[in-house]
Amino acid sequence: MVIILDNKATEEQVENVVKHLEGYGFQVHKSAGVQRTVLGAIGVKPDFDIRKIKILEGVADVYRVTAPFKLASRSFKEDNTVINIKGYEIGNNHITMMVGPCSVENEEQIFKLAKVVAESGAKILRGGAFKPRSSPYSFQGLGEEGLKLLRAAADEYGLLVITEVMQIKQIDLIYKYTDIFQVGARNMQNFPLLKELGKTDKPVMLKRGLSALIEEWLMSAEYILSEGNKDVILCERGIRTFEKYTRNTFDLSAIPVVHKKSHLPVIADPSHATGLRDQVAPMARAAVAAGADGLMIEIHHDPENALSDGPQAMLPGEYMKLVDELKVIANAIGRHL
Repeated sequence: MVIILDNKATEEQVENVVKHLEGYGFQVHKSAGVQRTVLGAIGVKPDFDIRKIKILEGVADVYRVTAPFKLASRSFKEDNTVINIKGYEIGNNHITMMVGPCSVENEEQIFKLAKVVAESGAKILRGGAFKPRSSPYSFQGLGEEGLKLLRAAADEYGLLVITEVMQIKQIDLIYKYTDIFQVGARNMQNFPLLKELGKTDKPVMLKRGLSALIEEWLMSAEYILSEGNKDVILCERGIRTFEKYTRNTFDLSAIPVVHKKSHLPVIADPSHATGLRDQVAPMARAAVAAGADGLMIEIHHDPENALSDGPQAMLPGEYMKLVDELKVIANAIGRHL
């Protein structure tokens, strides 16, 4: 249920509405927009008489939300969510670039690639310290040592850090080094992990599951939002279909669909979507044209010897060329890179 408050509602009236909602057993979330304040009342009460809220002073309108994702929906928050991290904003007219290797391998590698990221104008360095791999025998990451190297390289070049968290017990450790938590596709429906991340005060980027419906993806975001963390970023990284010529099927249509249904920013990951470096650039260009709020791209200076996902990593020169192309596309649709 969504409660639209009158633009002249006093703070006392707002608190009175909240008190009544909580008294009826609802969990209440407040969203203060430019012109109006909106309350989201969470709770399955199909027979609740919304007139009980409509009559309260300061209430302009009340209506039920049919979508199961309440806090992630446009009904709850009409304006786009803009996430501010140390003065850098995600979700505005600027297209965010999250760039770096799949895994942190050693000091030389991550510092060399962080320099490329900074020179391209990107502000967020990506890299895995804990890697979920299909095979237990594959490289699993450097753990805390990888986090230290990632943070040191980012600080050296004035970058923010995004890295993946796989388990609840890793949250406190990763919190010390990262600016954004990343939840991988395999953990999109790890609800205990999502709930714990919802209690933190750092943004969470949630990747779409391997075969997840858009509604399931948004419901997973709801788990984070419902615990109080409003800084959620969605990431389309391709879904599993019957096609074998690409690693996954890159669902570009999900970008405008989610933008219509949700206020959350949407990042596209063409590297994981396609799995082959020659397909990354065209899909990155297409994602920007489709309205993505940012891109996550893997690069590596020696992909043939990369410890993970070398075939999909762009060479630094290829990546720099792509950045120039993306600037043209962004400008054409009234945005900037």
